[in-house]
Amino acid sequence: MYALAIAFTLVVAVLHVGFLVLEMFFWNKPVGHRVFGLPPEIMAGAAPLAANQGLYNGFLAAGLVWGAWLGPEGAAIRLFFLGCVIVAGVYGAATAKRSILFVQALPGAVALALTLVARG
Repeated sequence: MYALAIAFTLVVAVLHVGFLVLEMFFWNKPVGHRVFGLPPEIMAGAAPLAANQGLYNGFLAAGLVWGAWLGPEGAAIRLFFLGCVIVAGVYGAATAKRSILFVQALPGAVALALTLVARG
């Protein structure tokens, strides 16, 4: 169960690295327009905010990788960062786009549940 918890945690970390790349580097590119589905003029004005949001996603990914790297002793760190991922995902789903619940919060919740079960 521990290996599965780590694997899911790392999947969540990879997702957040992907969010970082999208928000910081591809926000104003065609892929960013497809993913986020906002009018180009809004996306252009929001680019600095998106880059900031991408940076925060990078911090979440770094915390998750750090917790995984520490092994069983990193469970509290993983739980903290997974909790942050879930809260951010729920907030994003409530305020921006419902699909964020499934893309961000759900994987975080699965990883959190597995981490709790693996801790015993």
